[in-house]
Amino acid sequence: MQGEIKVFKVTGEMMLSHDSFPEWRKFTIYVRALKESDALEKAFSVLGSRHKLKRRHIRVASVTALSPDEVDDVRVKALSQMTRVM
Repeated sequence: MQGEIKVFKVTGEMMLSHDSFPEWRKFTIYVRALKESDALEKAFSVLGSRHKLKRRHIRVASVTALSPDEVDDVRVKALSQMTRVM
């Protein structure tokens, strides 16, 4: 079972410095996935590992599928344009 890999834009808020002075900050992250649920899982994983956040400290506002032309992230755009693995 093979599907087409899409680019998703995940936006929302995350709580930084949840111990001393909690502050909600907006985020936008681009991820590649087969389904919307996979993109959401990847976003939780990336934000949790980068900022040491629990899932309860991440509020997702929207998950939207984009065409490769609408992507701002250079790394994700380059991965989308690859035709073969070297």
